[in-house]
Amino acid sequence: MIITKRTLPRRTMLRGLGTAVALPLLESMVPAMTALAKTEARGKPRLGMVYVPHGAVMDKWTPEADGAAFEFTPILQPLESFRERLLVLTGMDHKPAAQMPGDPAGGHGRITGAFLTGVHAKPTEGADFEAGTSMDQIAAAHLGKQTQLASLEVGVSLPDFGGACDAGFSCAYVSTLSWSSPTTPLPMESNPRALFERLFGDGTSTDPAARQERRARDSSVLDAVTNKVARLQQGLGAADRAKLTDYLTAVRDIERRIERAEADAERELPVVDRPAAGTPDSFEEHVKVLFDMQVLAYQADLTRVISFLMTPELTPQTYPQIGVPDPHHALSHHENRPESLAKLVKLQSYHTGLFRYYLDKLQQTPDGEQTLLDQVMVMYGSGMSNSNLHNIQNLPMLVAGGGAGRLTGGRHLRYAEGTPLANLFMALLTKLDVPVEQFGDSTGTLQHLNDV
Repeated sequence: MIITKRTLPRRTMLRGLGTAVALPLLESMVPAMTALAKTEARGKPRLGMVYVPHGAVMDKWTPEADGAAFEFTPILQPLESFRERLLVLTGMDHKPAAQMPGDPAGGHGRITGAFLTGVHAKPTEGADFEAGTSMDQIAAAHLGKQTQLASLEVGVSLPDFGGACDAGFSCAYVSTLSWSSPTTPLPMESNPRALFERLFGDGTSTDPAARQERRARDSSVLDAVTNKVARLQQGLGAADRAKLTDYLTAVRDIERRIERAEADAERELPVVDRPAAGTPDSFEEHVKVLFDMQVLAYQADLTRVISFLMTPELTPQTYPQIGVPDPHHALSHHENRPESLAKLVKLQSYHTGLFRYYLDKLQQTPDGEQTLLDQVMVMYGSGMSNSNLHNIQNLPMLVAGGGAGRLTGGRHLRYAEGTPLANLFMALLTKLDVPVEQFGDSTGTLQHLNDV
């Protein structure tokens, strides 16, 4: 790192025509010869949650060996190149998601409602839903004081909040992971344009007419700040200029992809349902563009907490592109049929392949002297194991990333049967320096996440 006397504030932003573009961590933002230099260059830990529905085929998910000698199973195989940044966690249960006496049959609403809250969701199909404050929002209340956005909540193919999606449970329980209070579920954003404008637009209105007027006036976020970008680059060193160029190229690439999706949505489509404006026709492209924006949000330090619902419970999503035309939810009730289990393994491997795309983007993105993958702690998993039985025992869970030195990957950690999932949440919050004494049904904090 070249240290100069000229420094930029970490929160420097480029503004123009109501547009604000945050910047990634540059060398010029590191004050010369101070203790802060080392801290800023190392970066800050970020917390991510990636949820996949309907569990996993557990004998194709769980490694046989424990510790560093484990071999990657068929579902985990796409992630093998990230072995040293991956923890496979076995043995955790989530009792708050269990069916209680008198509860209605619907398991999906109860499971998702409890997943990050650690609280048994109140059975209701009305607006009087109730769960608990989710662990991502506990983290956001602490870390959000240092960023523009306390947290981001993102999802794909989300149902509306209103009405019932599961027997005896409101759609609010399956359409989000995040709750800012026991009675306040946070809507997740599925539309890439709306998410992009939340990150880089003026943020004053979500009205469609207002957004259209803004786009007509300012065709590109970067076009609005072109002169300021040029002036800023003149004062930067070669490394900072290259880093800024790469970051702004990524922003413009996402703009183009969103504009292409919106153009596609305006076409007359025969026979098939027309997608919502700004939503890519391709499930894979939709997931990838949302992952890309999460990387940008971390890179610019706009937020340090993100939850992502890759698809919700009860999803009818199909995957003909990989030879699985069956709706996911229907397929998840496999009744141990070999052909259905084989399709589920293929589908679940496809999901971990998309997660690999995210990890690859994080690894390619510098953050100080390291990469974003070195800084993040991203939990990936589901609220059930055997989807045919809606089991809440022995959940399929991973934690990826280095956590700014707080995680040691490359291991399969097998915990005692019945270990509460809440113990993992306690451990992650502790590693984020978030003060917490108890969460859900926790009995302590999960050990060995950073043991060698």
